[in-house]
Amino acid sequence: MKLIRFLISREGIISVFCYAVTALFSFLSFAPVNFPFFVWFAPLGLFLIEKRNRGEWKKLIYHGFGFSILFYLVSFHWIYHMTTVFGGFDWYLAVPIFIGSAILLNFKFPVYLLLFSFLAKRVKRFFPVIASVSILVAEFFTPQVFPWYFGNIVAENQILAQNAEYASSYGLSAFLFFVSYYLFYLRKPKTFFRILTHFLSKHKRIQKQFLFGGFGLVLVLVLFFGNGYYLYQKWSNVKPKAERDVLIVQPNAPLEFRDGRNPAEEIRNLMTRIDAMTESELKKSPVDLVVLPESGVPFFTTHDTEVTRYSRIYWHQFESLMAILSLRHGTNVFYNELDADLVPTALPGRISRRDVRMYNSSVLMNPNGERRKSYQKVFLLIFGEYMPFEWMYALSGQTGQFAPGTSLDLIPYYEPRKTASSQKKDLRWEDTMLMGPVSVREYYSKDKVEEKQIGTFLPLICYEVIISEFVRKFQGDPDFIVNVTNDKWYGNSVETYQHHTLGRLRAIEFRKWIVRSTNSGTSVFTDHLGRNIDNDFTPIESTAVIRKKVQVIPGEMTFYRLYGNLLSYLYMGIVGLVFFFYAKRNS
Repeated sequence: MKLIRFLISREGIISVFCYAVTALFSFLSFAPVNFPFFVWFAPLGLFLIEKRNRGEWKKLIYHGFGFSILFYLVSFHWIYHMTTVFGGFDWYLAVPIFIGSAILLNFKFPVYLLLFSFLAKRVKRFFPVIASVSILVAEFFTPQVFPWYFGNIVAENQILAQNAEYASSYGLSAFLFFVSYYLFYLRKPKTFFRILTHFLSKHKRIQKQFLFGGFGLVLVLVLFFGNGYYLYQKWSNVKPKAERDVLIVQPNAPLEFRDGRNPAEEIRNLMTRIDAMTESELKKSPVDLVVLPESGVPFFTTHDTEVTRYSRIYWHQFESLMAILSLRHGTNVFYNELDADLVPTALPGRISRRDVRMYNSSVLMNPNGERRKSYQKVFLLIFGEYMPFEWMYALSGQTGQFAPGTSLDLIPYYEPRKTASSQKKDLRWEDTMLMGPVSVREYYSKDKVEEKQIGTFLPLICYEVIISEFVRKFQGDPDFIVNVTNDKWYGNSVETYQHHTLGRLRAIEFRKWIVRSTNSGTSVFTDHLGRNIDNDFTPIESTAVIRKKVQVIPGEMTFYRLYGNLLSYLYMGIVGLVFFFYAKRNS
């Protein structure tokens, strides 16, 4: 009742309006709406709430959670869909999970309000630097499952996005709040005219204060827009050292069979579809690499081991089809699968289910149809691939129990065959009914070529692409980045566009192209400037193929790859020291 009385009061209506300003303007600025103009007004709701409640710490905490919940409802409503479909929870469990995640994973809002109010009370001066450093601290040191930062919205501006090469999304968040606070300060006409009067004043001290404040804004604008424009021109003129022809196959594989469909029939249809889509696209013109998405062929593996056979996930027809695709067209095929091994404590000579570890894995098959290097997903998705507590698995039978991988190696790929197959009749999916992987390779044995590595790429599965600190842990100089994902869990929602936009900055941080392969949309190619090539997205919840020539940008360790978030740490450290000495002097 107390909450209802507050919401219908004047104070409550103003508060909800402030929440809505931040939530709605952030949503309108972000994918797929993409109106970056609104981003400059998104923080105004936070500024107004802080000013009206400065120093009232308990109220600021409540308001912070209010921002969290409304922000989630507007921008991340698809998380509810994820908990019901991906996690398999009933609605009466999904609703509290959604609200709980909105609060627990958006601590940045109450942290920001508390920190900004604390500093503002002590400085008692114009606050753009305080607003800037407060959001930086709040985004840096609060937990998030889906790392979303205000800087990702700023990056919708193509010029400003280039600054991510030095400061990632954190620096763009700090820039946004610095500029936006000026807009908040000038929100009233009388304030603008008062400043203008000060400028025209004959008092030099007042003029200096005005000029100093205005100079700071102009300097920051020139720095970010100027550096962004310089980097945009610099990288636009870089000549690639090679081009790789890459085909993405989007098969729209089924998620599950709880609706009564026949699993065997659905999987056969899927394999026939993948075979036909690949053949139609490559029969006249081969490629260097074919990329299938996460869960493109769900539930199975091509890794033939005692453990995978015991776990009943090895399927010889899956391996046979991948071998056919690579051998028929003489190309590399990168695909997703399950994989399994035993825990180190397993007793030798015997296998029990509790000793088996499952992995979300992607693997490359070379142009000779031979399985090569694989990558096991390291950064697992909570409530989908694992539960934080063992007892929670009983609440959701849909949630997987995966183990994280340990390797952060690049995936080598090989020179494709330059000639067409010598076989008069190529193999198709139907032939796997009678021919195993060994027979398939023997059938194409005359077409075998020398294995010659021509490059490497950086493999990422699903949400790994949105975690900048994780991606920079990979060693070596990849030719490009490959992100395979299955966004079908979120239905026909904005999630797939937001997922891509959050990961798009990795192209700028690394100055490498990104090949994004999805199960049911949206697949797309992004260049080293963060531009989506031809703005060509595959449609959602459909089968599709998309093919582009990916440029291999000459290897260069960018500032972000070398030093990570160094600039953000320096900024927080310098402002912290200045504040410390300022507070000590005025105490």
